[in-house]
Amino acid sequence: MAAEFEFKDRYNFEDLISIITLLRAPGGCPWDREQTHFSIKKNFIEETYEVIEAINKESPDMLREELGDVLLQIALHCEMESEKDNFDFSDVVDELVKKLVIRHPHVFGDVKAENEAEALSSWDKAKAETKKQKTQTESMLSVPRELPALMRAQKIQHKAAKIGFDWESADGAIEKLYEEINELKTAMSQGTKAEIEDEFGDVLFSCVNISRFLSVDSEEALTASTDKFLERFEIVERLALEKGIDMKSASLETLDELWDSAKKIKANNR
Repeated sequence: MAAEFEFKDRYNFEDLISIITLLRAPGGCPWDREQTHFSIKKNFIEETYEVIEAINKESPDMLREELGDVLLQIALHCEMESEKDNFDFSDVVDELVKKLVIRHPHVFGDVKAENEAEALSSWDKAKAETKKQKTQTESMLSVPRELPALMRAQKIQHKAAKIGFDWESADGAIEKLYEEINELKTAMSQGTKAEIEDEFGDVLFSCVNISRFLSVDSEEALTASTDKFLERFEIVERLALEKGIDMKSASLETLDELWDSAKKIKANNR
């Protein structure tokens, strides 16, 4: 099979499609041939997150490589459908370009958009029309359930807010959070595990509501807080080792003192 592939100093998109076809063909790669949409769907998620990592690290070299890995996933899924005569990569590109034209009536049509907000409004209206979404519920249901939970909650709340279903200010959202926390406390003392989980979910949903009013991305905020916890915990563990403290048997008061020390160390190192 390798003899059918032309080796070059620099390859293009057609070469990518060619090599994917060869890898999936009889005599190609046994692993590639066995893959299905379902068997590699988690690979797609993993590669996407690695692109995000490259962006966060502001590494062009890493970003170039990881974007290539995402493109590989796209090419593989297209090849699988091409083998069934359903569609190929060119069909995907064709549909994408047509969608971009339709959803930018403020660029390719007679709709005017003088700023970002008007452009997004134009996009949303065109999207709703093409998807035949007549209600906001239909628009909200179009948000994939497979998204990270905080991201999905924020997107759905944002769509609800677009038609006025929202608090007037962050104060109302904060009051709702306190209400949900009290309901969680009641469930913890009187409810079943299912009721506790339900109320805990409402607490998280309310936190996301507050994040919108603060113009904070809830997913990014939680990621940053988790990073902060890890940094402080690393210091706590080091301090415990230096002081000969067994963290497993140490009192809560001792652990709290270590935590406060870690916070001070991190603050002084800024």
